[in-house]
Amino acid sequence: MTKKRILLVATGGTIASKEEGNGLSPALSGEELTRYVPEMADLATLDVKQAMNIDSTNMRPSDWLRVAHTIMESYDDYDGFVVLHGTDTMAYTAAALSYLIQHSPKPIVLTGSQRPMASAFTDAKLNLYQSVLYATDDDARDVSIAFGGIVIAGTRARKQRTMSFNAFTSVNFPPLAYIRTDRIVRSAPFAHARKAEGPRGRTADRPVVYDKLDPRVFALKLTPGLDSRIFSALAPSYDAVILETFGIGGIPEQGETGPCFQDAIYSWVDSGRIAVMTTQVPEEGLDLGVYEVGRAYANHPGILRGADMTPEAIVAKTMWALGQTRDVSEVEHLFNCEINHDRSPFE
Repeated sequence: MTKKRILLVATGGTIASKEEGNGLSPALSGEELTRYVPEMADLATLDVKQAMNIDSTNMRPSDWLRVAHTIMESYDDYDGFVVLHGTDTMAYTAAALSYLIQHSPKPIVLTGSQRPMASAFTDAKLNLYQSVLYATDDDARDVSIAFGGIVIAGTRARKQRTMSFNAFTSVNFPPLAYIRTDRIVRSAPFAHARKAEGPRGRTADRPVVYDKLDPRVFALKLTPGLDSRIFSALAPSYDAVILETFGIGGIPEQGETGPCFQDAIYSWVDSGRIAVMTTQVPEEGLDLGVYEVGRAYANHPGILRGADMTPEAIVAKTMWALGQTRDVSEVEHLFNCEINHDRSPFE
């Protein structure tokens, strides 16, 4: 059988890092990384493109666009793509690529490592090998993260651990698959993977691609005593605020000083800006209708609900939606569409 062609898109991160006197920093190229795992040549025909070589802490929305462009300019020439990325912002990039390259019939797999490739006890070799393995699978599609033997939808991943090799978890959604050395075991809901579908359920030969983001999005975590005047302070610089509420959707009636939160939030959205409500609790999601302290925000125009989405997906999706339109109702429509498993359809 003819081996599939896979493009490795290198961006830096821990996997490419070396210690050169000032702490770990990216030093190895994508080509150099492939030489550490010669076994990949048995899986696929590999090519490498170096999109950038940075610590993922420095990854910005403009870099997400650059990675997406690198993939799409070679999309027709390859059967799948593996993006080598630092772990700290990998979940953000995976979510962003899920919105920039939608309904991809070809797999786009992100991976990296908790220790550098050149480390004696690295996890990089197995992660890279298994990511290429997954990218060659006939049923693999869309954007995902393959890391530590688990495959997670690109919109459902969160970095849960800073040092352990099982760094990522799938939040509010089952993993797509597990990889046992060189065998892919799909979770029951995905045992028979469906083909990529485009808009209105049509089978897609190519993804739906976008090239605009609005980076003026601010994630604000509620803390006891927070001054509600923070909204007026943010107004000159941001088009949207993602408010991480307490519990299932609790928002204080009053801060220590300033206007009440309801007045401040209503003023924010009535000025044409967007507010997205989510919860700072990691699992099970938001429901603004349960408590009095949340119900006032349930149906106000311009206030969107993050449901059971991850914070990383909410940030990326808000940037994507605002990049396409400034019409509040259209932003709400885009935000509420389910994309790459990013939200459960219970709302």
